[in-house]
Amino acid sequence: MSLPVTAYIEGAVGIIELSRPEKLNCLSLEVHELIDTARAEFEANMEIHALLVRSTGKHFCTGADLAEVKGILADSEKLDHFIGYGMEVLMRLEASPLPVIVAVQGLCLAGGLELALSADVCFAAKSAKFGDQHGQFGLIPGWGGSQRLPRILGLRRALELMFSARWLDAGEAKDMGLVNYVTEDGDLHGKALDYARTLATRSRVGLAEMKRLARTGIEKPLSEAMMLERKAAVRHLQGADTAEGLAAFESRRKPNFKQ
Repeated sequence: MSLPVTAYIEGAVGIIELSRPEKLNCLSLEVHELIDTARAEFEANMEIHALLVRSTGKHFCTGADLAEVKGILADSEKLDHFIGYGMEVLMRLEASPLPVIVAVQGLCLAGGLELALSADVCFAAKSAKFGDQHGQFGLIPGWGGSQRLPRILGLRRALELMFSARWLDAGEAKDMGLVNYVTEDGDLHGKALDYARTLATRSRVGLAEMKRLARTGIEKPLSEAMMLERKAAVRHLQGADTAEGLAAFESRRKPNFKQ
């Protein structure tokens, strides 16, 4: 029996692929465990410089595995573990030192949207539809949707989407800032992989530091965040990758980063 998540490497890019299209790639406890295991393995492999999350089939992900949720609703301990573990997995994905790219086709709803929100860069096919369905059925987000959506879209836009449960097409999602790039459906995975490969030529240390500064600093007052950047810049500029980057710039060649 095949696993619901496949993890593999293409060049310097680690790929996590949801692989249960017959279930609309919904998120079970096992799926989250496999995502978390793959992420950790890619982070430990210093040859990997970027991470791509994508899925097989017509749809990216339609949310939590409701059959699994219904089976544990009466057990508060199991329900807390299901919610808490999924939240922790997405928090670790969001905090990964690797740049995380997500490629979305078809439906990206509820928990699937929460998974996409934990990435750094989002590619969407023209067929993509984004929505938070929780409010439509008397539910609320449990994997970070109510917190990440306002941070990405702003409070009023986020609340309107959560209240209405309406779907955004790829173009509107891009206009709102939820999506970075829109592609033809047939080009989605290739374009997202090409972008990930471009990032894989960068300094792994440098990208990780920029990501850490941006994600940490946005939660702090500007004066504190600026000091974080100042200290990090002094430290980073004395590193090996900076030396290689400057040498490459001066000799008009492509840098060859070792980290």
